[in-house]
Amino acid sequence: MPETPSALKFERLRKRPDFLLAAKAPALSRGAVFVQMRKREDQDPVVRVGFTATKKIGGAVERNRAKRRLREAARLVLPLHARPSHDYVFIARGGTGAREWGRLLDDVKTALISLAAEYDRGGAKPPRPRPGAPSTSAASQQPDLKVSG
Repeated sequence: MPETPSALKFERLRKRPDFLLAAKAPALSRGAVFVQMRKREDQDPVVRVGFTATKKIGGAVERNRAKRRLREAARLVLPLHARPSHDYVFIARGGTGAREWGRLLDDVKTALISLAAEYDRGGAKPPRPRPGAPSTSAASQQPDLKVSG
């Protein structure tokens, strides 16, 4: 019997190493939400979900409100669009707490659909390095040659 979306089991991501692994995975931003999706190596069909909001969002009250709204949006949308053996991290962006509810749901849904489609095409790219982060390109690993003259 084929597995229906409602048959998926969900768990919360709570440990920092899991969030760090997801941060290296492909990600996509839509409206007031940023979503990271990581395929796990294990064959456990459980979908794991994490939520975070940085201090850029505002004080604790604003961050908590944004995370509560993301949790509820994910609870409604993920059963329809999540993939087994994947981790999802939802990151609140500015305006997540104040975004109109219908638009927030649409942001989450389109982010999940677009991320899955890119992943299927093999075009999902890892996130860009943060500004100021050390570069790992071959050109930056060569020593600088100084000519005195």
